[in-house]
Amino acid sequence: MELIFEVSKAGRSAVEVPQSDVPEVNIEKVIGKKYLRDNLDLPEVAEVDLVRHYTNLSRRNFGVDLGFYPLGSCTMKYNPKVNENAAALPGFTGLHPYAAEAMAQGSLQLLYEMQQMLSEIFGMAQFTLQPAAGAHGELTGVMMIKKYFERKGEKRHRILIPDAAHGTNPASSALCGFEAVTLHSNNEGGVDIEHLKSLMTEDVAALMLTNPNTLGLFERNIEEVSRIVHGKGGLLYGDGANANAFLGIARPGDIGFDVIQLNLHKTFSTPHGGGGPGSGPVGVGKAMVDFLPVPRIVKTADGYQLADKFPDSIGRVKAFYGNFNVVVKAYAYIRSLGAAGLKHATEMAVLNANYIKERLKPYFDLPFDRVCMHECVISGSRQVAESGVHTSDIAKRLIDFGYHPPTIYFPMIVQEAMMIEPTETESKETLDTFCDAMIAIAGEARENPQRLHDAPLSTEVSRLDEVLAARKPDVCWKK
Repeated sequence: MELIFEVSKAGRSAVEVPQSDVPEVNIEKVIGKKYLRDNLDLPEVAEVDLVRHYTNLSRRNFGVDLGFYPLGSCTMKYNPKVNENAAALPGFTGLHPYAAEAMAQGSLQLLYEMQQMLSEIFGMAQFTLQPAAGAHGELTGVMMIKKYFERKGEKRHRILIPDAAHGTNPASSALCGFEAVTLHSNNEGGVDIEHLKSLMTEDVAALMLTNPNTLGLFERNIEEVSRIVHGKGGLLYGDGANANAFLGIARPGDIGFDVIQLNLHKTFSTPHGGGGPGSGPVGVGKAMVDFLPVPRIVKTADGYQLADKFPDSIGRVKAFYGNFNVVVKAYAYIRSLGAAGLKHATEMAVLNANYIKERLKPYFDLPFDRVCMHECVISGSRQVAESGVHTSDIAKRLIDFGYHPPTIYFPMIVQEAMMIEPTETESKETLDTFCDAMIAIAGEARENPQRLHDAPLSTEVSRLDEVLAARKPDVCWKK
């Protein structure tokens, strides 16, 4: 495909700019000579060429609206268009961020009700919607944990993080001045209870636990884990990135979690990936409410207000009040499904993941052979041993079958890992055709491994030198 500069022909234009009726000014005096740009060398194309170029370019991008996107841990689920319509309502999109509270009562009401719904769904005392995304929510949660112990006069320096955790967990801990200590998994893929007992001292502020974890497995011993942590005065932090595996079935607040961060852009359908805005609300138990960020949305006899007089708050963590339109989409998702619908979505997500796991089990290694939650983890170790085909080869070959590859080489405690998350919206027919493709690739790995080493075969660009592409990317156009 030609670049837009290669399509360019001198003298062509996609627009006709009207004659300016603004008086001329000496722009050099206004902004300074060093900021002036002459001869920008912009492409010159006709409107039809411009439209065709970018339409064809868009077709080369893969998205969940085009096909199955089984990216484990990242939850690339289909987004109902009613959510997009709700977020595009003029009353939401036209509201100025600095509008007076009296003019923003509808938006403030939506935010307040969203906090209340999340508190009910997850069994927490209160939520903040300020954090911009999951990792930002983590940081907010750890900041509150730090403030909690400071107010108690306790100097705790360590946070425990399982070896199957998301990589942002230790980063959030370190940013707040804590030492991140690795907690081992047992042979079932859960927390090693004996190792937890040995690590859990009065110097530990919290255990950051993803449940279900990145192996797609629910922590069977969660109540014992909670007792051990709380027994030493620590807090139990829930990484809620995988909350779409227990909505309507379990509430973290009921099983001992003191803090939990969510990813609205995963669990509640709003767009994930592509660099778009996220949303990482944080919920807390009663003991942590005083430390929530400000401003907080409160309901009074006169309506809804942004209140900031909370002396123990960690302060503001996001300009204005979070990524508002993402919250609108998640609000629409919850209201359209209701309690029964959220539970049904969870049940279908878990059923779909277990269906894939069972269909692929005879053809790939299964590191933990137990009922999974919303995602399953398989391994390409068998293919490596038999024919030298690696997980990366399998992923690239899957592109030729029209599918985006699943997450690979994560979690890192599984060799040659492939993490597959089908979400609740995919049909059995889609799951079957995906599994058929994976089974066919497993056959090719035995019979014609070179085909996988050469894949993808159907794309405009085939194999790149991955190390060179990562370390010395060249994305500039040159004549």
